Amino acid sequence: MAKRGVRKHQKRLSAPKHWMLSKIGGIWATMPSQGPHKLRECIPLNVILRNKLKLALTGREAKMIICAKDGNIAIDGKIRKDPKYPVGLMDVLTIIKTKANYRLLYDSKGRFGLVKISPGDAEYKLCKVKFRGMGPKGIPYIVTHDGRTIRFANPNIKAHDTVRINLRNGEITEFYKFEVGAFVIIKGGNNIGRTATILKNEKHDGNYDIIYLKDNLGKEFSTRIDNVFVIGTTKPEITLMKSHNRLSIIDERTIRTKRKHIEPIDDTIEIKEEEN
Repeated sequence: MAKRGVRKHQKRLSAPKHWMLSKIGGIWATMPSQGPHKLRECIPLNVILRNKLKLALTGREAKMIICAKDGNIAIDGKIRKDPKYPVGLMDVLTIIKTKANYRLLYDSKGRFGLVKISPGDAEYKLCKVKFRGMGPKGIPYIVTHDGRTIRFANPNIKAHDTVRINLRNGEITEFYKFEVGAFVIIKGGNNIGRTATILKNEKHDGNYDIIYLKDNLGKEFSTRIDNVFVIGTTKPEITLMKSHNRLSIIDERTIRTKRKHIEPIDDTIEIKEEEN
C-alpha cells in the first residue's frame, strides 16, 4: 500500500500562483513548514530570499544564509533558521547584517510583495482578530490571524478588529475598530490586494456578511467579511505599495505605452543591383 500521512513535498505546478515560480525552472517547489499561516496563504523563507530579494541564486545558497550559526534573518523580531518557515501577510522580515526591513503585503493582483520600511515601522505589526473567547478561570483572550493568543485584551476589542502589536514585548499598543469609514485592505477573494473604505455592512443570518467598499478611484465593490483587514481608521497606519487600485485593461495598456520608449525606425533600405 502507498504510504499515508502528511505530504512533505510539493510540485511547482501545484504551488500557489502568488509565489511567481517559473514552471520550467524545475519540478519541485518548497513545501512550507507548519506555522502561523495557512499553507496557501504564505510563502517559504527561502523562496523570498531567492526569488523576491535576489540574495541567492539557488535554494542551496538561500539555505546557507538562513541556517548560519549567528542567524541572518528575523521574522517579527525573532531569528528563524528554518528555510521552509512560512511568512504571511503583515509579517516583518529583517536582514540583520544589512539592517534592511520589509513588510509582506499583497499587490493589486494578489501577488506577494515586499515593502521596504523604516526601523521605526519594523517595531510593530498589525494583526486581525479572528476570535474572542473566555479561557479557564475566566481569563479573556483573543486569537489573531498569525496564531497569537493574547490574554487580558481590552474589552472593546471584538472579532474582525485589528490590533497593533509591539514586536519587542508582544503587547497591544493600539487597536482599530471594524466599522463604517475604516480603511481596509482585502486579503482574499477576487479583489485581493485592493485598499478601500467601508461603506456598509450587510448582515445575513446563517451565511457570510457582505461588506460594501469604495476605493480611492471611486469604484465600488463588495466582498465577504472574512476577506477584510482593517489597517487604519481613516488612513493606513502602515507603508503600502505604490498602487493597490485595480485598473482596467485599457488603463494598464495606456500606462504601459507611456513607459515604453519607442525608437524611430529607419525606413531607408539599400537595394543592390545584381551584375549581369
